[in-house]
Amino acid sequence: MEQRIDPSKVSPAAYKAVSALEVYVDSTALERRLKELIKIRASQINGCAFCIAMHTRDARKLGETDERMHLLDAWRESPVYSERERAALEWTEAVTLIREGHVPQEVYDMVRRQFSEKEIVDLTAAVAAINTWNRIAIAFRVTPQVEQTSVAA
Repeated sequence: MEQRIDPSKVSPAAYKAVSALEVYVDSTALERRLKELIKIRASQINGCAFCIAMHTRDARKLGETDERMHLLDAWRESPVYSERERAALEWTEAVTLIREGHVPQEVYDMVRRQFSEKEIVDLTAAVAAINTWNRIAIAFRVTPQVEQTSVAA
């Protein structure tokens, strides 16, 4: 696939607006590794190869393990996530898949037990930001940056 357009060049103002939300999310007190897990999980749901590649690299730099990232797609069945991470992942899925039942009360109750109101707003901003980036990358077919490896035939 070939990239369609470069939105940062075609519309710098729009790109800057989305970047401003990301700057806010980066400034929040939410744990950096948690933010990367959120970005990876939403990107998996949305099928955004560019963002999955980017955020798994970023998570590794923060000390996240490959095992936890590999298990992220099946986090409910895996014992490697804390209750706080589970609540954030549940929230991420509900907000990302908002059409499938909006955000159920039981999901809000779960996240409320683990996060303050301010943190829930910040968590929601993080989910909104990565969903926006996913949509931009997917719509314009932004090519993921991957390590060069040979593929077995």
